[in-house]
Amino acid sequence: MIPKIPSSEITPKQVYLSRRDFIKAAGVLAGSAVLAACAPDLGENAPSAPGDPAISAKTDELGDPVNSYQDITNYNNYYEFTTDKEGVARLAKDFQTSPWDVEVYGLVKNPRKFAVEDLIKSFPPEERIYRLRCVEAWSMVIPWMGFPLSKVLDLVEPTSDAKYVRFETVFKPDEMPGLKQPWYPWPYQEGLRLDEAMHDLTLLATGLYGGELPPQSGGGIRLVVPWKYGFKSIKAVVKIELTAEQPRTLWSDTAPNEYGFYANVNPQVDHPRWSQATERRIGEFQRRDTLMFNGYEEQVAGLYAGMDLRKNY
Repeated sequence: MIPKIPSSEITPKQVYLSRRDFIKAAGVLAGSAVLAACAPDLGENAPSAPGDPAISAKTDELGDPVNSYQDITNYNNYYEFTTDKEGVARLAKDFQTSPWDVEVYGLVKNPRKFAVEDLIKSFPPEERIYRLRCVEAWSMVIPWMGFPLSKVLDLVEPTSDAKYVRFETVFKPDEMPGLKQPWYPWPYQEGLRLDEAMHDLTLLATGLYGGELPPQSGGGIRLVVPWKYGFKSIKAVVKIELTAEQPRTLWSDTAPNEYGFYANVNPQVDHPRWSQATERRIGEFQRRDTLMFNGYEEQVAGLYAGMDLRKNY
């Protein structure tokens, strides 16, 4: 089903002939760019780069304005660098994200390795303004650029045995100091059911705010699944594997009582340590009600017909 997001726009293909040309055309000065992206103003010393000023006036389909570029790029959960949200941008600023390849393999007829530049040429990115709801009970509205994951999966042709999709993040301990933390089973892994992965809302994001993905936001390429808690939207993807069995994920291995495989936004199912009934939108003082499936219920509820969403949390 096509998402009802009127602010989504198709960007002319020629703008995306290469990532370098794209930055020049967008007037973005920052270079390009991993755990979940789940962001207050950090002051004048916060690392930042200008987004497209015209985008700051846009809204999602519910009428909520996008968060500022500063908000989005300077408050990030990205444990491969640090557990300090406000320190990620500083530590990630020199992380190299180009060139970048993604290998797609497993239960597919045509396993392939794709360069992100080639994917951008093949699938001109669309603007998708999505809400992001962090499991920590705060949220943002983010203007992504990207294309549906289904377009890549169609190219490799999943076999009839494929039921799930496993994603894996890049592993560069020399560049990502957080990987020295021994209590996490690196590299970061996440997973979706195949029908979730094929849904039109499920995005492979290659850009942000009219420019490329800065390192702290998940470049070279990341997953965005807007009806799930942010940690499902794995960053810096280098491997996509089609499997018959439900894949293990970092958080279901590390804290299975807190992080279920599905992780759908559900205000009726609390986190063991806090309520999920409300959230704080970054930039706002008042809390707001959390929407079922993060407000995408009409588009995705059918994926879970007959399931007990309290057990399959």
